[in-house]
Amino acid sequence: MLGAKLLLTLLAMSMILSASVVRVRDGLPLSASTDYDQSMGMQECRKYFKMLSKKLSQLPDRCTLKTGHFISSLGVSYMMLCTENYPNVLAFCFLDELQKEFITTYNMMKTNTAIRPYCFIEFDNFIQRTKQRYNNTRSLSTKMNLADMQTEIKLRPPYQISVSELGSANGFSHIPVGEYKGTGKIAAAPHQRLEPVTLPGIVSFVLNLLCGALNLIRGFHAIESLLQNEGEDFSYVIAFFLGTAACLYQCYLFVYYTGWRNAKSFLTFGLICLCNMYLYELRNLWQLFFHVTVGAFSTLQIRLRQLQGKSPDYNV
Repeated sequence: MLGAKLLLTLLAMSMILSASVVRVRDGLPLSASTDYDQSMGMQECRKYFKMLSKKLSQLPDRCTLKTGHFISSLGVSYMMLCTENYPNVLAFCFLDELQKEFITTYNMMKTNTAIRPYCFIEFDNFIQRTKQRYNNTRSLSTKMNLADMQTEIKLRPPYQISVSELGSANGFSHIPVGEYKGTGKIAAAPHQRLEPVTLPGIVSFVLNLLCGALNLIRGFHAIESLLQNEGEDFSYVIAFFLGTAACLYQCYLFVYYTGWRNAKSFLTFGLICLCNMYLYELRNLWQLFFHVTVGAFSTLQIRLRQLQGKSPDYNV
């Protein structure tokens, strides 16, 4: 109770200035609070947050700046600007409320396929109501369970980003390894997980393994035929084994996140197409169609399975 009273005392001298909801993979703004403060300081903070939104996929799911915080989950990031002395525990409680409401209101398909900026602008109503509640010591309930959030922050401190790490407004350099708040040791950012596997994703993975196995078997048969008949073309063996490697690499890209992941999947699909074009004389049209279709389907599933942050914790 004493801790809650202290937080409310600090809250009386600080406030949340604005909040926004952003898609992680490309920084597309989905919704934001209406801001009336057009001071130079606020404009500068918004500029840095806009820059930061373009790098969300490279950052951990919970981060803090000098005058702001954000959390990411299921491909969406929830960001806020606040005064410098706003309590961290209340900031993350605020963001957690935004996250729960947004996930409840909108499904992942809508957020993944959104094209226009601020296409969920109606969510601004909830942001404004929640912001007003967190900025008012009278309306903010002292019965909030802050202990769990305080414990979680101590056990897993947010990744601390300094303004200098963001670089210039014209484009900033790669954000280096930084210090975690509450420690004096340098630590790398946690590994970013991919979104949960869907049924189409599992199907594409299994079909890719099947294509790889078929290519491998045909490759060994081609080696056997080459040993028995000296006139056989060794390039067919190479084509079969390249096809196997391409299928297995598609499976790897689906399971794990790597840099330039989408580009690698398209190049791998191109290799699958080239191998099947070369093997045209050894396969009928249905076999060629099957291998190319599976490759295209797997490439699509790799493209759709994006990075996610920490899954929402509804016990906080």
